[in-house]
Amino acid sequence: MTRALTAKGAATRQRIVAGTAELVRTRGADQVGLDDIRAATATSKSQLFHYFPDGRAELLRAVAEHEAGEVLDDQQPFLDGLGPAGSWQAWRDAVVEKYREQGVHCPLSALTTQLGPADPGIRVIVADLLETWHTRIADGVRRAQADGPAESSLEADKVASSILAAIQGGVVMMQATGNIEFLKVPLDAALAGIEPVADAGPVPDAVTM
Repeated sequence: MTRALTAKGAATRQRIVAGTAELVRTRGADQVGLDDIRAATATSKSQLFHYFPDGRAELLRAVAEHEAGEVLDDQQPFLDGLGPAGSWQAWRDAVVEKYREQGVHCPLSALTTQLGPADPGIRVIVADLLETWHTRIADGVRRAQADGPAESSLEADKVASSILAAIQGGVVMMQATGNIEFLKVPLDAALAGIEPVADAGPVPDAVTM
């Protein structure tokens, strides 16, 4: 049973999780130990084990949950507003800019390459994230079909799969090359059947590496 925390305790726990997430993004999970976490979060060993009795593994699962939430929160309010004309352009621009800004230090990369492979519990968190993300995009496609601009013949779930795969694959290639076009081009192609999108103005090419 999950132990109830006071407001102060919850804030302390969240500070530890957020600080650890930042370390994982910048160094990689394999390079982050408990001493690193204690130093970065100004936390004692007793505090760490008070909030995470199972130690590093439990903390990294909490980090995975935090990062999964960040992936979705970074797209709001645009993700939940998908459907009407113009909404896909606004969401696309937000996605491209966020991943350009975050570069190799994004929550999605932390989840899929740093945290996910080794821990079955984290793999479940990643799978749940992708399912939720897919559902929200598919719901947006259905709203676009009901109210315009998307054609009724589109298969919403398949379109959502294409869009999500374009983002996932595009982010991987963008991070490897530093070229934002590897994200923009497949994402724009995946969205073309719903609503044609393009750069509204000059977009910085530099990706945070």
